[in-house]
Amino acid sequence: MRKKNTVTKPSKVVRAVQLGSTDTGHVIGQSLRKLREAAGVTPKQMGARLKLALSAIVGIEKDGDVPVRLLRRYVEALGATLSIEAKFPTSQSTADQFHLPFETLGDGNQLVFPIFGDDTPSTKDLVLSIHPQYTNKIMEGTKTVELRRRFPLTAAPGTVVYIYSTSPIRALVARAEIADVTKLPISQIWRKYSKPAVIKRADFDSYFNGLAEGFALHFANVQPLPRPLALSELRDRFGFQPPQSFHYASPMLKKALRDEFSSVSY
Repeated sequence: MRKKNTVTKPSKVVRAVQLGSTDTGHVIGQSLRKLREAAGVTPKQMGARLKLALSAIVGIEKDGDVPVRLLRRYVEALGATLSIEAKFPTSQSTADQFHLPFETLGDGNQLVFPIFGDDTPSTKDLVLSIHPQYTNKIMEGTKTVELRRRFPLTAAPGTVVYIYSTSPIRALVARAEIADVTKLPISQIWRKYSKPAVIKRADFDSYFNGLAEGFALHFANVQPLPRPLALSELRDRFGFQPPQSFHYASPMLKKALRDEFSSVSY
């Protein structure tokens, strides 16, 4: 019997106080207070949860000058998790300069590098945008290497990749695993990986134009999804935006893919 699709309601977002001055501590304190109030927790109850005096809670929310370990405890006491990210403007020069496991935000205007949090880049599932002429070859098994201008070298072997087939298909079509990520000079990438990447020389030169080095992603355990997930469904259910190159899969999307497609071996 086919499992009935269920729609997971998105988590409530509490807007933090925007940083408009140099008084960073004050802004953090106000944000913590807003978060506590949104959770329906009084300062006295917060003190009990953290085993701190009421005056300490008032001080934290007034000054916000707290170490990360206390900031994390405060957020977790409200049932949330703390993450800290560095955001850069989207530009190829930025990505190529740092070679970091950036996540492209949905609006495509920022690159995000996670600094602190439980869901580190090495444990995140990825979504890759690939042209249909290549996604078909990946699912057929004739293409075992995907070439990229940038990619996180920190992606551990076994990292799950969901393949988004671009226009005109516009759907998630397959799941694979990263067996290895190799960074090499462009000339070596052509010599070693042009055949398993199933790419023509003109397309290769056009794609890597202006770069000295690139990345080769080695795929393993490629499996088509039981049914393609069209972009319209992805947007309606998960607020999904196709990545320009790649981005990290949202927790909601990961859970749905694992629950609904349990027939796919994980």
